[in-house]
Amino acid sequence: MASSALAKPQMRGLLARRLRIHIVGAFVVSLGVAAFYKYAVAEPRKKAYADFYRNYDSVKYFEEMRKAGVFQSVK
Repeated sequence: MASSALAKPQMRGLLARRLRIHIVGAFVVSLGVAAFYKYAVAEPRKKAYADFYRNYDSVKYFEEMRKAGVFQSVK
């Protein structure tokens, strides 16, 4: 008679309930990773490119490479 004292486990809807919890968790984690990537990688990279091209003189570098003999078709 001890088995009648135990409550039956809830099996109906168990997968759906667990999936709902895991999908919400995965969504939150993915948002966190995306925000981390944006502010830890993408923004510093954009700033580095902006800083580089702020003072970049393409004609000056072209002339330096031309004088160094990098280009074969331009003398």
